[in-house]
Amino acid sequence: MTDKIMAILALSTMIVFLGVVAWFVPDIDLIIVIAFVSLLAVYDFWSSFRDPGKHTDV
Repeated sequence: MTDKIMAILALSTMIVFLGVVAWFVPDIDLIIVIAFVSLLAVYDFWSSFRDPGKHTDV
């Protein structure tokens, strides 16, 4: 349970920080990269905690 709380805290802190950067540097290219990175982080978080027992071997 603690790992989920820490992951949520880290993810939200990263998104808030990147939001502040996008707010103070309103360049469209930077905003697109920040949105893409944030979406990748949210997807990784969601896929990690969606089914913790499932492991994919490559």
